[in-house]
Amino acid sequence: MPSESSLHCQVLVVGAGPAGGDLARRLAMQGVDVVLADRLADLNRSAFSSAALPMASMEDFGLSAEVVGSRWRQWQLIGPGRATRSWASPQPLGVVLDFGALRRWQADQCLRWGGRVALGLHACSSHEEGERMVTLLRRADGTTLRVSSDWTVDASGQARALLGDPPPAQRPRDGLVRAAGLEWLLQVSPTCWQRWAERLSFCLGSDWVPQGYGWIFPMQPGVLKLGVCRLVDPQRQQPPLGGLITEVGRRLLADGMADEDFKVLDRHGGLVRSTIRRREPHQRGRLVGLGDAVSTANLLGGEGIRHALTSSAVLAPLLQQALATSGISASPQQALRDYAPQLRRALGWRWSLSGRLARRTWLGLHGPRADGRLDQVLRGLERRRAEDLSALLFGYRFERYGLRAMPYLLGWR
Repeated sequence: MPSESSLHCQVLVVGAGPAGGDLARRLAMQGVDVVLADRLADLNRSAFSSAALPMASMEDFGLSAEVVGSRWRQWQLIGPGRATRSWASPQPLGVVLDFGALRRWQADQCLRWGGRVALGLHACSSHEEGERMVTLLRRADGTTLRVSSDWTVDASGQARALLGDPPPAQRPRDGLVRAAGLEWLLQVSPTCWQRWAERLSFCLGSDWVPQGYGWIFPMQPGVLKLGVCRLVDPQRQQPPLGGLITEVGRRLLADGMADEDFKVLDRHGGLVRSTIRRREPHQRGRLVGLGDAVSTANLLGGEGIRHALTSSAVLAPLLQQALATSGISASPQQALRDYAPQLRRALGWRWSLSGRLARRTWLGLHGPRADGRLDQVLRGLERRRAEDLSALLFGYRFERYGLRAMPYLLGWR
């Protein structure tokens, strides 16, 4: 019969992705007794994320240079059709993170500052017993770990392993928007890698990825990320992602290359579920949601890491305060009453607008007419600077599109 072991801590963080790993690191640095648990036995596995960040985010979130795969200074947009547009800056505009290295670094930082890391544990359940949370985690061999904590944080991503989906009465009116993605890590020749170095390249248009987009990002010399992502449309039959990424790779990389010129080092994929207005419950008693579990993934550009880190930066000091005033606050809900509104302010008022734009742009991108509208918007950007595109795509500064494009962005035509 499977045996059970137990441990006690102040905060249990379930999920060692960017949000959970960052929260555990922040709390450990402040002397909090924190345990970081994850279902993966190896944090290099399932490293699905395009992981592009603006340069300022490295300093804003205190990230180490060792988590950087490459730097970029150019935007390149391919499509619709054969059109190719590029915008370059003389200075680096951002980085592409090594997602596995980021998770390992966060876990190492947690350990360095006195926290604990427990890998290979599947989250089963979590419930309150008095003023403590009791969370059951299952190992691969069937044995269980019983964790007693003051607070438990669900950072398990869109699966919401502990929080679960809200009951029907509490579900946001705009529902969940789902996106599915697939990414390959490719080893290529130096000549091929140089063609894509120092730039973020996106493929746009229904002839590339219907209802979505593709990308190529440079990593370390000789390594590229090739990916596709699309919104899930239950009203339309969609081609398999595997066929899409194969075709995108063939069109982008086959020119002048033989099959033996590149090798697939890793294949990984994932699902993102996010609400447009982010009004779902962020907390249930002493169980708190973080990162994708509370819809911090922005589906306009498939951005998740930067906003997940933002949610950690908001929650960490609130949890510290709640721990310091334990027994004084009237209820757990009262102790973290500022969490959801502070996170909404940190993400900004443009958040819901970018979500509506994502839904309109990607779900509607399935034919020549939609390609024509997209091409019209992109033409309006041709005289802009690379920095303007960064402000648009990372800062959601939609007004920089210009007045002629605003009706399209706001869904008026």
